[in-house]
Amino acid sequence: MSDDALKRLYGPPGEGDPERVVDPVDSLEDEVYGASLRPRSFDEYVGQTTVVENLKIAIEAAKQRSEPLEHVLFYGPPGLGKTTLAALIAKELGSALRPTSGPTLEKPKDLVGILTSLEDGDIFFIDEIHRLGRVVEEFLYPAMEEYQIDFVVDRGAYAKTLKLPLKRFTLVGATTRAGMLSAPLRERFGIMHHLDYYDEGELKRIVLRSAGVLGVPIDDDAAATIARRSRGTPRIANRLLRRVRDFAEVRADGRVTKPVAEEALAREGVDELGLDRLDRAFLKTIIEQYRGGPVGIAAIAATLTEDAETLEDVVEPYLLKAGFVTRTAAGRKATPDAYSHLGLTGGAQRAQQERLL
Repeated sequence: MSDDALKRLYGPPGEGDPERVVDPVDSLEDEVYGASLRPRSFDEYVGQTTVVENLKIAIEAAKQRSEPLEHVLFYGPPGLGKTTLAALIAKELGSALRPTSGPTLEKPKDLVGILTSLEDGDIFFIDEIHRLGRVVEEFLYPAMEEYQIDFVVDRGAYAKTLKLPLKRFTLVGATTRAGMLSAPLRERFGIMHHLDYYDEGELKRIVLRSAGVLGVPIDDDAAATIARRSRGTPRIANRLLRRVRDFAEVRADGRVTKPVAEEALAREGVDELGLDRLDRAFLKTIIEQYRGGPVGIAAIAATLTEDAETLEDVVEPYLLKAGFVTRTAAGRKATPDAYSHLGLTGGAQRAQQERLL
């Protein structure tokens, strides 16, 4: 396997875990199956209703004026459809999609080759745009504002600035860390949308649609079971569906029913609320090792022998959303719901003590 394939499979250092079936970070398997499972139009896209409606209005207005769409920024947790929306924008505009990612654009010359090859109306998609280098980012400013690239020729007293015109294009950026974007770059996007986690009903529709594309016979109750354990993320829902399909084909009659789905997901270590072994270990560490907290993320990472950045970016967001963990100035604290979910005692007493204090 090539180095690039390995990077796609395992992700950059500190990002993602190929052994976690509920990891929202894209893997090589998701990349292979994702193309066939992605919606082909906005009408097939499930969820993010307000975002989709606003995009459709902006696209139609741009087409009526025969102008390129304003630059678009999508931000939110991984696995919610930022890449899919970029592809749908390109299709609705009848333009080509030129995808790349922030870490691959290491030098300005890497950017120049792409920008000069863009045609009128093309969609230039940069995933993880917050990881652009500062020099490359500043090189992008005149391209976004004035559709030109500034070259500096010679040095010192003989230095000259040459302006290379570009075709009018639309930059679509995606990031999981909007706070890491510099203010000058963020201000150059005319359209910005936050993608939020999906609800159970939306995820059930996604599971049923994906099962139809894959040719997997599935019951409504089984789809609801998979949706409930998908942590609000379509990418995880599709991954769990593939794991359940494999189990159904080998250990059942090929049909995905609720008991089959429950047994398959239990074997993967995914409980009824979508927590896996690492999530439960995270909570147990706070409760058992640090008496429920507060405790710093570095201490939790050291106890679990995990990378602190991985815990903060991949594990903690869902636990915060589910109400199992709270952040305080002193560190992380487990909530009474975390005690209850793990079947541990002491959560109610601790909550009562905090109220008294």
